[in-house]
Amino acid sequence: MEVSGKTTAMEMVDMEFNRGDTDVAEKSGTAGDYDEMSRMGKLQEFKRNMRPLAALSFASVLQATWEYLILSNYTGLEDGGLPGMFWSYMWTFAGFGFIMASLAEMASMAPTDGGQYHWVSEFCSPRHQKFLSYITGWMSVLAWQAGTASGSFLTGTVIQGLISVRDPDYTSPGWQGTLLVFAMVLVIYFFNVYASELMPILSNLLMLFHVLSWAVILIMLWAMAPHRSAEAVFVSDWQNFGGLQTMGLSVMVGQISAIYGCLSSDACAHMSEEIKDAGRNVPNAMYWGYLVNGIMAAILLVAYLFATPSVEDSLNDASGFPLLYVFKQMTSTAGVNGLTAIIILPVIFSNVMFNAATSRQTWAFARDKGLPFSKWISKIDSKRQIPVNAIILSCTLSCLVSLINIGSSTAFNAIISLNTAALMFTYTISISCVIYRKIWYPETLPVRRWDLGRFGLPINIIGLVYCVFAMFWSFWPTELPITTDNFNWSVAIFVGVFIISLVMYVLKGRKEYHGPVVQVKQN
Repeated sequence: MEVSGKTTAMEMVDMEFNRGDTDVAEKSGTAGDYDEMSRMGKLQEFKRNMRPLAALSFASVLQATWEYLILSNYTGLEDGGLPGMFWSYMWTFAGFGFIMASLAEMASMAPTDGGQYHWVSEFCSPRHQKFLSYITGWMSVLAWQAGTASGSFLTGTVIQGLISVRDPDYTSPGWQGTLLVFAMVLVIYFFNVYASELMPILSNLLMLFHVLSWAVILIMLWAMAPHRSAEAVFVSDWQNFGGLQTMGLSVMVGQISAIYGCLSSDACAHMSEEIKDAGRNVPNAMYWGYLVNGIMAAILLVAYLFATPSVEDSLNDASGFPLLYVFKQMTSTAGVNGLTAIIILPVIFSNVMFNAATSRQTWAFARDKGLPFSKWISKIDSKRQIPVNAIILSCTLSCLVSLINIGSSTAFNAIISLNTAALMFTYTISISCVIYRKIWYPETLPVRRWDLGRFGLPINIIGLVYCVFAMFWSFWPTELPITTDNFNWSVAIFVGVFIISLVMYVLKGRKEYHGPVVQVKQN
C-alpha cells in the first residue's frame, strides 16, 4: 500500500510539472533532476538551491582534507614517523581516488540522498538486494553518525590543546572536552536549522576561506619553521613508538591518520536532492572536490613534515597535538593561537556541513522504513523544508558518543576507526554490486552522465580491493601492550551495531523494509 501511495504522489507531481507549475518546476530542479527522481519513484521534498559551484564548495569544505590531516596525525607519526606519514598518505590518496571514481559514477546513475544503501538495492541481485541494502543502510548511518561525532570531538580537544599552550599546568580533563563538544553541537544545530537557506552562499564563502587558510599555513611553515632534511622526511626518520612488532606493521596501523583525512568525499551524494542537475553536478563535486583537496593536503603535509624538528617531542607535547608543537617552534603563543584559529574555523563549518549530509542520509534511510521510529525521523519541516528531526537525532548522537571521552583518553582513535570501518563496509558492498551488474547485466544499468567508460570495471575492482584493505587495518590497536584504555573499541561497536541490524532485520526489516528498488521504474 505504501508503494502504491508513493506512486500516486509521483503521478500528481508529474501532472503539475508537465502542466508548467512554476513552484513545482523550481523545486524539482532541471528536467534531468525531475526524470531521475521520477525513475527512482521518489518525491522531491527539498529545494534544489545548490548550483555546481556551491556543490563543489560544499564537498571541499566538508572534507577539509588538509585541516584534518595536520590536526589528527598523532597516530600516523607515532606509528610510522615522518616517512610513514608521508607514504601512507600517498597510497591512501591514490586508493581513495579509485573509490571516489566508482562512487561518483553510481551517484550519476542514481543521485539520491540514500547513497550506498540505495545503490546496493538497485544494483544487487534480486535474491540478496533487500537484506544487503538493509545492512548497508544501518552501517552507513553508523559511519556518518560516527564521522559527525569525530569532527565535533576533534574541535573540542584542539581548543583544550590551545588552553594548555597558554597554561602549561592545564591537564585537559575529559569531561571538559565533552562539554566543548556539546557547545560545538549547539553551533551545528543552529546553522543547520536556522541558517539552512544560506548553505549555498556559505559554502562558497567558506571555500575561499578554506583555500586562503591553506596558503597562510603553507607560507608560515616554509618561511618561519626550522626544516628537516629531505632524507629524514622521506627516507630515514621511521618511528615505532606504538611498540608494534615490526616497522611495516606499525606503518600499516598508522595509516588511519591518512585515511581519516580522505574520508567522507561522498558527502555530496547525500545532498543530491538539494543540488541542481544532480546527475552531472554531484559526481563532479565528489570527484573534483576530492582531487583538489587531496593535492592541497599533500603539499601542506610535506611542508608540515619538514617543519617537525622531533617526532618524539611533538608526540610528547603537553597539548596532545603535534601540530601545536610545530607552531610553538616557529612563533609566539599569540601566533600559535592565531594560526590554529584559522584552521579551527573551517573545521567548525566542516562539522556543520557534515551534520547536514549525515542528517539527509539518516532521513533517506528512514524514508524507506529502514530505522526504528522511521515516521518521526523522516518528517520534513514544512516551513523550512529540511529534516529537522534527523538533524536533532544526529546532534543527540554526537553528544552521546562524546561521553566516551570522559572515561578514555583514546576515544578519538576509536571513533575515527569506527567511522573508517563502517564507511569502508558500505563502499565494499555498493562497489561489489555495481561490479556484479557490469559483468552480468550491463544493459540494465541506468543512463549515466558521468561515465568511467571502458576503464570503469578495472577502476571499480581496484577501488574494491582498497576498501577491504583499509577496513582490515582500521580495527587494529595503535599501541602495545593492549590495555582497556588503549584498546580499539571500534571493533566492539561495529560488531554490536552489525548484530543489532541483523536482529532488527529479523524482527522488522524483512516485513517493513522493501528497499528503494521496488519504487524504481525499470528501463
